[in-house]
Order: sequence, then C-alpha cells, then structure tokens
Amino acid sequence: MELSIVMPALNEAENLSKLLPQLHAVVSALHTEYEIIVVDKLSKDATAEVCAQQRAVLIQQTEPGFGGALWAGFARAQGKYILTMDADLSHLPDFVPAMWEHRADADLVIASRYVPGGSADMPRFRYWLSVILNVVYTRILALSARDISSGFRLYHAAALRDLDLHSHDFDAQEEILIGLYARACRIVEVPFRYSPRKEGQSKVRLLHFGLSYLRTLVRMWRLRNSIASADYDARAYDSVVPLQRYWQRRRFKIVLGMLDASRPTLDVGCGSSRILGALGTGSIGVDVQVNKLRYSKRYGHPLVNASTFALPFAAGSFGQVLCSQVIEHLPPGNQPFVEMGRVLDAAGSLVLGTPDYGTLAWRVLERLYRVFAPGGYADEHITHYTLADLSAVLEGLGYKRERVAYVGGGEVIASFTKTGKGR
Repeated sequence: MELSIVMPALNEAENLSKLLPQLHAVVSALHTEYEIIVVDKLSKDATAEVCAQQRAVLIQQTEPGFGGALWAGFARAQGKYILTMDADLSHLPDFVPAMWEHRADADLVIASRYVPGGSADMPRFRYWLSVILNVVYTRILALSARDISSGFRLYHAAALRDLDLHSHDFDAQEEILIGLYARACRIVEVPFRYSPRKEGQSKVRLLHFGLSYLRTLVRMWRLRNSIASADYDARAYDSVVPLQRYWQRRRFKIVLGMLDASRPTLDVGCGSSRILGALGTGSIGVDVQVNKLRYSKRYGHPLVNASTFALPFAAGSFGQVLCSQVIEHLPPGNQPFVEMGRVLDAAGSLVLGTPDYGTLAWRVLERLYRVFAPGGYADEHITHYTLADLSAVLEGLGYKRERVAYVGGGEVIASFTKTGKGR
C-alpha cells in the first residue's frame, strides 16, 4: 500500500457523499495503490452507508476528540504515506497531486495558508484567531513552519512511528508537528487556498479549543527546550536567555581556540552543536542519537551513528579528537578515554569539556538549572568529574595536559597531548 488517506468525520455524510467520488477520481489518476479511511465516532447520519457505497473503510475511534480520530486512523493505515484531510470539503481533492509531488522532499508536506501564494477564505474572526494562534506558537517554539494548524498534510508514515502523542483535541496537529521538529524531520509547505466547510456545523468549541491549545503550548515549550529536541544545542547559541547564549558562545570560542583548524577533527558526541559546522575539512561527527545527526547534516561533514565506547575507526586515524559535554553522561570508567586515545595518532590532541564539580560555581548553577530548566542536561549527569580527577585519569593513560579554560567558572575545557608514556 503506497497511500492511506485518513479523514476524521462526525455526522459528515452529506459532505462525504460529494467528497469521496472526487477523491477517488483524483487519487486514481496518481496510478498508485491507495485506501481511504474514514474515522467516525458513532455518527447519527448516513455516514456508514455513504462509506460503504463509496469504497471507504469506516472505523470507529476509541479515544476522544479530533486527536483520538487521528490516532485511530494512523493505527489502521497501511500506506507508506499518510494523507490527512477534513471531511467537510474545506480541503479539496484537486490539491492532493500538488502535495504528492513533494512526497520525496520531506517527512511532512503541509498544505499551507500562510506561505506566499496561500490564502484562507474564512470569516474574519476565525481568520485572525488562526493567524494569532500560528504566530504565538511559531514565535514561542522557534518553528520555521508558517501554518502549524493546517490539517491537510502528507506524512511519511515512518516519521510518525513511536511518536509520544497525548493531545485529543485539534491541538493534536501542533503536537505531531513539534514532535517531528524534535526528530529533525524535513518539513515542506505548499501554498494552498483554504475554503470554508460546505455543509454541517464546525466541531470547534472556542473555550475548550483555547484551553487545550494553551496546555499543549506549555508541554511543547518544554519539549522544544529539552535535550530531546534535535536542535537543542544549535538553538541555544542564539537563545533569548542571556546566560544560555553566553555559555554556548563562550564554549564555542574556547573549543575552537584549542583545535588546529587546518587538521581534521573527530567530534565525539557532536549533537547539534554549531562547533561541528566550524571544524576543518575532513572532520567527522559521531553521536548515538539519530535525531541529532539528522539535524547536523546541514553542517556538511560526514556523520556516524556510533557509541563513544566503540568508535568505528582504525587506530591512529585522527590528529585531533573533541569530546565536549559527553563524559558526564557516561558511567564511571576509563573505556571512553581509551577508545578516543586509540583513534588518535601518536602525538594527537584530545580536547575534553565537562562540568567541574570541584567548583562552587557549577554546584550552584546545577541546582538553579534543575529548578528553571527541568529536563535539561543536569539531570542526566551520572559521573561528576573535577579538573584534578580528569587530569589524573588522562596522565595515567599517557597524556600531558596543555591548556585549561572555564566557561562561567563551572565548565572546564582542557586540551591534552598524547605522549605514549602512560602508567
């Protein structure tokens, strides 16, 4: 099955009787195997009869609301791609081919009212409510998409797999979108003209609608500003929070100052940090998190999904290895240092960055971090290094400490040179 079309519908028989024949005609012309799934919740009209006549699969949702309809449709869909659209004729089938043309360009294609060429034919109050909603969400959550509430979408089904979804109202659209942002999925918007429903009544209830969107905004803000978000490190460089912006830029400057820009570097645990993008030609980024690597493709360096404990490179492959903000997340032990040393050449340079738990500044900052940024890195620090501890470990493995610098008096960044004289 190539395409599954999922349509939430409640008492939409009159619209479905017009929509389904048009949809069959348009999608049949794409010459691909498809299915139409109408998700119902015990409609009191002739929805079942219309679906039977028009070759649409009718399923009943078990979870409440619009979001519950989507979750039921996604679970039933068999297609490689999933198209979602309204059943009220506000999403015209004639636009499906334009979205289908972009299926290879993105994990999500949005029929967008708010990009150049798009428009919305709706009552003024609803129009401005929609515009305000989209502006608030995109600004607060740092989203590049312009129409985050459009329900006319084409998903690559694999992108939806294992998303942690909870919303049951119309805010489900935003939750899915931001979940895809957290995975660094590709998102494309295609200009679309929205028309109001033809028959029946809207299912939107304004007060309930507003409260659900507010709750979801709070949850999505936490996700966008947590380490689960693929672009967490990259966005922190331009953060509106002065301390976070300072920290990222200071770290960036120190690390690059300790590396030779003319030599290739292995960046172990590169994440989405802009440091990787500033490294010299031939540098490689390594990370265990696929979503971070997906985001970091934009930096133009080769990327490898691998663990610090087992780097897939031959001995002596690199003259420089960088490992910033990684070792504190790993269990105690020397194996990561041994492995990084293995891929370094005989006189290679190792640059390490980690919180220094021997400093008062870091101990105070971490307590504040837990209060103001729950879900951030502080809660994942399982090994607490001091500069003295780190230096002793590296000297025992045959390194000489060269330079030391601090970010905010609490994060230590140190460079070591390999001497081969370990104990």
